[in-house]
Amino acid sequence: MTKAELVAKVAAEAGVTKASAERCVNAFVKALTEALEKGERVALPGLGVFNVKERKARKGRNPRTGEEITIPARKVVTFHAAKALKEKVK
Repeated sequence: MTKAELVAKVAAEAGVTKASAERCVNAFVKALTEALEKGERVALPGLGVFNVKERKARKGRNPRTGEEITIPARKVVTFHAAKALKEKVK
């Protein structure tokens, strides 16, 4: 599903214009992004939990040369689906 398809679906379900639905979708994405930038946990009942985790630095290999390299530490976004979502997808 693309953003345009999501906006159209939200507009139809909520009975609002596509422009209004797009503003809502954009506001949701902005709020989610800002919370994750701050390192906050975002829980959406029935959907799941977004979280930020710290990955430690580790050793890896360059597949082309076989040379050992150090992969730096970084933050990654994780998502754990809620039980209700997992059941519906089955």
